[in-house]
Amino acid sequence: MNMMALWRSTFIVSAMTMLSRVMGLIRDMVLLNVFGAGKDFDTFVVAFRIPNFFRRLFAEGAFSQAFIPVLTEYKTTKLHAEVQILISRVFGCLLTVMTALTLLCMIVAPAILYVYAPGFHADAAKFDLSVDLFRLTIPYLMFMSLTAFASSILNSYGSFTTPAFAPVLLNIAMIAGALWLSPYMETPIMALGWAVVFAGILQLALQIPELWRKKLLIPPKVDFKHEGVERILKLMLPALFGVSVTQINLLLNTIWASFMQNGSVSWLYTAERMTELPLGLIGVAIGTVILPALSARKAEQDQTKFKAMLDWAARVIVFAGIPASIALFMLSTPIIQALFQHGAFDARATEMTALALQCMSGGVLAFMLIKVFAPGFYAIQDTKTPVRVGLMAVAANAILNVVFIGIFKWMGWEELHMALALSSTGSALVNAGMLYFYLHKREIFRFGPHWKKLFFQFMVGNAVMIAALWYGLSWYNPDVAPWIRVFEVLGLCVLGVVAYVLGLFTTGFRPRQLKHG
Repeated sequence: MNMMALWRSTFIVSAMTMLSRVMGLIRDMVLLNVFGAGKDFDTFVVAFRIPNFFRRLFAEGAFSQAFIPVLTEYKTTKLHAEVQILISRVFGCLLTVMTALTLLCMIVAPAILYVYAPGFHADAAKFDLSVDLFRLTIPYLMFMSLTAFASSILNSYGSFTTPAFAPVLLNIAMIAGALWLSPYMETPIMALGWAVVFAGILQLALQIPELWRKKLLIPPKVDFKHEGVERILKLMLPALFGVSVTQINLLLNTIWASFMQNGSVSWLYTAERMTELPLGLIGVAIGTVILPALSARKAEQDQTKFKAMLDWAARVIVFAGIPASIALFMLSTPIIQALFQHGAFDARATEMTALALQCMSGGVLAFMLIKVFAPGFYAIQDTKTPVRVGLMAVAANAILNVVFIGIFKWMGWEELHMALALSSTGSALVNAGMLYFYLHKREIFRFGPHWKKLFFQFMVGNAVMIAALWYGLSWYNPDVAPWIRVFEVLGLCVLGVVAYVLGLFTTGFRPRQLKHG
């Protein structure tokens, strides 16, 4: 994949992700307006997060990271008929495993919820509702696993538009469920469960026509002894942990939050959604595009281009990630006020969510770098190193949870959810830092001499942006109509971007410094 193709693919994924994230913001605004940040929405967040956790663990996470390098190697070195056989065998094995896992989860749903949200057990009605919602939404896991399978195939063949657009359908379905289906439900929040299942079916159906046109829609056949399937399983087992550290940390945080005051889960969820905006636009887009490209360079044994691609991806990430982290911290309260403070989402919910967002903002750059550093290992089919790093990150999150919660209680602070947000940031920094350490140690990637100038230029640009936002915030007025607050925040964002770019240009920075190679 040449430079223009990389940028074109990144732009497509970023544009589709932008659409998805905008729809996601609208979705969250609608959901919080209809249901509020309280008991019922806490229940849905927990119930939906479990299939979402498994989806990222088995489907989009470990499976994609193991499947794409093997599929790319087959595509590069073997006949198309052999590629079709691989797809058929993987399809059959994946369908079998995910169907069995879905049925098992439905059977043992109460036990899963007891482990995942033990704090809910003290409220029988809340616990029973979470079990019902979980059983309703868990089929989403099977549909999304097959969707991730189809998306991985299309990405390997340079097709990114359809897979990147698919998440938009989830947001549309959930908005429709909240606005039009919930009034007809005896328990309104259950409408979101039905919307999630319907969205899973839609996202899978969307991939089928393009697979058919590319002659890649192959009937499934179960064969766990196939050479390609065995290699994928061998790579996938350690990757199950390595690529899912963030999800495991969210699981730990949810367990803690289930014991905290009502609303804690919702506040953390809303803050996480805001950090996912820059992460999705840049980090996920780059990570999605670069894994097939790195895998192809590995198959071609082109080490020079391999390193150059990683360097290019890191430059783009740092260019966008540092100002995104700073802006989320400085504009946390205005952003939450503008987007969510209306209907059932009150001023207290805004305050609590903004505090969580400030604590999470410091990890945005780290989360984005993980999306680039981890594929550097998966492309060379090394899944053990990310696992080793993942263990360190999960241990850091668990330790920091205990430490920060202890400090907050000792200080007499009631905002314990902030401790969980700070732990997520600390864990992400450990994860990104250790991935880079091993990349550097093994001479896979390192920040070369040209980075000294880049770091200076980024530092100056961000300093100018901070000054501009500080000035702009003095003019911000929250006591206006909600739609005016939105325009005020958009104005602050534009001011920050302009100041950042002007600050960069004063140091001699030019866009060509972000060119690949």
